[in-house]
Amino acid sequence: MTTIAQTKVIAIMSMSLDGYVADPNDGVAEVFDWYFSGDVEVPLPIPTPDFTFHVSAPSADYLRGLLAEVGAMLTGRRTFERADGWGGQHPFDVPAFVATHHVPDGWPRPGSTVQFVTDGIESAVVRAKSAAGPKSVLVHGAQTIQQCLDAGLLDEIHIDLAAVLLGAGVRLFDHLSNTPVVLGNPTVVTGVGVTHLRYPVHAEPSLV
Repeated sequence: MTTIAQTKVIAIMSMSLDGYVADPNDGVAEVFDWYFSGDVEVPLPIPTPDFTFHVSAPSADYLRGLLAEVGAMLTGRRTFERADGWGGQHPFDVPAFVATHHVPDGWPRPGSTVQFVTDGIESAVVRAKSAAGPKSVLVHGAQTIQQCLDAGLLDEIHIDLAAVLLGAGVRLFDHLSNTPVVLGNPTVVTGVGVTHLRYPVHAEPSLV
């Protein structure tokens, strides 16, 4: 029987070679170009008309494994708003938890699988792990990942390292207060326009 302590919490972000996840105008097109760099189609569990992956074969295998592994998503308010709330249903077809100070107007919505957690990142992780069951919680968004790192709540970090230099913008690993964070050796998958890196995080055992 899987317990909540056994459920992995995995950060996942596309990042430029110089460490940015968005440009100065909050644009992500350059770091997401690899999603459309090949001829292998990887449909999402809940299809969206403007976002079907077309990637190289190695990236397709990587993405299929990731989709099979995810049991819940955890993001911050900024990511939620940038995605327009995913229309109430995250395209990965799993519960999505949003860590925020206040529930936005008009939410939660009837029939939506998006839930809001207003009492801190630790509570958000506990709820997401409970929903994920034997699968993993994927954490998306720079600030949410930073909070999880500082709290020692991450088991792995997945970086989709895009072949681009942005020069400025939103950094993934800014403002960390609990460094150094020791990482294990990565597994590496080389795609077209991207290198997929999966690092284990060597941290003190989490309480959740």
